[in-house]
Amino acid sequence: MIIKILGTGCPKCKKLEEEARRAVEESGIDAQVVKVSDIDTIMEMGVMMTPALAIDDEVKISGRVASKDEILKLLKG
Repeated sequence: MIIKILGTGCPKCKKLEEEARRAVEESGIDAQVVKVSDIDTIMEMGVMMTPALAIDDEVKISGRVASKDEILKLLKG
């Protein structure tokens, strides 16, 4: 599983990445967290507001920071 954090590096993007890493660590799920900061790539994925989170190239959250618990639900769901 690949979790992509889409954003240019703003504080909210960094917070979302931190929450995603914590969720992966707690869940024990074999997943890789990848930061995507290239604006063209972000737009190609259909994201107009960052930060965003995609799981296996499917955008799940956009325009806000999700909590670790919310991310855990997405990983297990």
